[in-house]
Amino acid sequence: MILYFSGTGNSEYTAKRIGEEINDEIMNLGEKIRSRDFSGIHSDTPWVVAAPTYAWRIPRILQEWLEKTELTGNKNIYFVMTCGGNIGNAGRYLKKLTDAKGLSYQGCAQIIMPENYIAMFTTPTREEAAGIIRRSQSAIDKAARQIKLNRPFPQVPVTRKDKINSGIVNDIFYPMFVHAKKFRATGACISCGKCANNCPLNNIRLKNGFPVWGRSCTHCMACINRCPSQAIEYGKHTQNLPRYTCPQSRG
Repeated sequence: MILYFSGTGNSEYTAKRIGEEINDEIMNLGEKIRSRDFSGIHSDTPWVVAAPTYAWRIPRILQEWLEKTELTGNKNIYFVMTCGGNIGNAGRYLKKLTDAKGLSYQGCAQIIMPENYIAMFTTPTREEAAGIIRRSQSAIDKAARQIKLNRPFPQVPVTRKDKINSGIVNDIFYPMFVHAKKFRATGACISCGKCANNCPLNNIRLKNGFPVWGRSCTHCMACINRCPSQAIEYGKHTQNLPRYTCPQSRG
């Protein structure tokens, strides 16, 4: 079974492409995380978790869900992580997680996808994004073949910088930068409520028709990138930057 969490569609696209290649069931974890549903799941086929990379590891809200949810049946588990650059030393923490759950870690595949972290980086134009997605397909298909053959993903070299990024930098990054204080809605807001509906943490509510952010933000960028009127900004950094969502993902 393929489980995925996706803010702007990169991991959703990856999960669906793998699902088509290996002919396996796909489950969107967004609603389970949103409703804090930790009820157990069973799969006779290997587990495949498709997820974005947040500060060189899987998102902490996904980490929590995996820790608290019993996965029964097949003991093998693969991870496929989408990223704009690299996944660092994420594998070390994934193996620790799966070992604690009694699962057999089969490795982590890195899939380069268009940058979506508009709060800090520059998002690509539509043409640039299309090119990156095209180039990602061979890596996704290669990962799918490994899963289909029940072979572990090849291990990739981990540098000292990778270890620092996934360790110390990740630990510092979350408390210092992952918050919703800089989000704001402009006068272009049409009060559609999509930002609230897309938030995986129920962190957004409408007040007098405009979104208001709470404290439980994971920086998935779903609200700002999926806003149909491009009415959400994150400080001054996002002004005039193109919004990015994977064209093949849900609206």
